[in-house]
Amino acid sequence: GICQKKLDIKRPDYSDLNIIIGKTVSSMTASLRFQGELNVDLNEFQTNLVPFPRLHFMTSSIAPVTNKEKGGHESHTVNDITDHALQPANMLVKYTDFDVAEDKYMAISLNYRGDVKSK
Repeated sequence: GICQKKLDIKRPDYSDLNIIIGKTVSSMTASLRFQGELNVDLNEFQTNLVPFPRLHFMTSSIAPVTNKEKGGHESHTVNDITDHALQPANMLVKYTDFDVAEDKYMAISLNYRGDVKSK
């Protein structure tokens, strides 16, 4: 889905998928590798965000996803990145019955990388 629709790769191979998975895992573990007050592991994220053990379903998403030709032309605001991260097309797991407008999240952790300025 992501390779064909977002990156315009007609026939993705394992190296294309490995790049996407590597970037996602790198982003998820950035808080472990760098100093700061948000230096927690993924188990702590699960426990602190949702205190009910049977409701821990972590879903990864990556945004913005742009191909090489569009990468230098598009500007991304915090609102745009947040909106893209919560869209089912950018999630690395496909939920067949997921409706963005109707379904609810119990807790969300969005980790931004780089120079981020919010309003």
